Amino acid sequence: MFGDLFNKFQEAQQKMNEGKQKLADITVDGDAGDGAVKVSVTGNREVKVISIDSQLLSPERKEELEDLLIIALNRALQNAEKMWEEEMKGLAGNMLGGMF
Repeated sequence: MFGDLFNKFQEAQQKMNEGKQKLADITVDGDAGDGAVKVSVTGNREVKVISIDSQLLSPERKEELEDLLIIALNRALQNAEKMWEEEMKGLAGNMLGGMF
C-alpha cells in the first residue's frame, strides 16, 4: 500500500517538474502606453524582455516611463500567473484522478 502511494507521489513530483519546464518554455506579454513599453515573461514568471519606445527615453519623460514599465510588468506577470495556475490545476487534476 505505502509503496504504491510512494510511487504515485514520485509520479506526481515528476509531472510537476515537467509542468514547470513546460511553463519555462512559454512566453507571455504585457504592455502599457499603447505598446510604448512591452514586457515578456515566462510562464514561471521570469522577466525575459523589456522593450521601451525611444520616445520615452528623454529625461523629462522618466516618471512616465517608470509608471508604464510597472504597468507592463504587472500585466505580463498577471498573464503568466493565469497560465501557471491553469497548468498546475490541470496537473493536479491528472494526479488526483490517478491516485483514486
